[in-house]
Amino acid sequence: MYFINHEQIDQRIQFLSALAEAVNQLQAQWAQGTHDLIWQLAQERVLHLAIETVTDVGSLLIDAFILRDASSYEDIVDIVHGEGAYSEPLKETLLELVKLRKPLVQDYVAWNREELHPVLPKLPAAFEEFAGSVRAFIKSELE
Repeated sequence: MYFINHEQIDQRIQFLSALAEAVNQLQAQWAQGTHDLIWQLAQERVLHLAIETVTDVGSLLIDAFILRDASSYEDIVDIVHGEGAYSEPLKETLLELVKLRKPLVQDYVAWNREELHPVLPKLPAAFEEFAGSVRAFIKSELE
């Protein structure tokens, strides 16, 4: 019998909707030519929260289904994908996202704030697929 913290997983999956809305607002601001420092920093925070949310869900799945321990953020994405929780294209997008963690939290002084990061437009669709895939994965594992 597995212990799955459904409440924490659901809270984080629901939070992805707020992040998707933030991504849409960021894209609209950039399209209008408004991307001053506040919007640049907002982009960084959205990316950081997206990384933490996706990896939190992954860690909860790893803990729940007693999968092997992850050695990195990228490993969390790989382990959960390896168990069949989501598609290969989604895995690639998630890896692209989580690889941004070090630059965002350690190399922030050198971060290019002037441009909208190329992974950002991919996130709303990725979040939607991730949410559905995680829910379907949990359901199939419990059957």
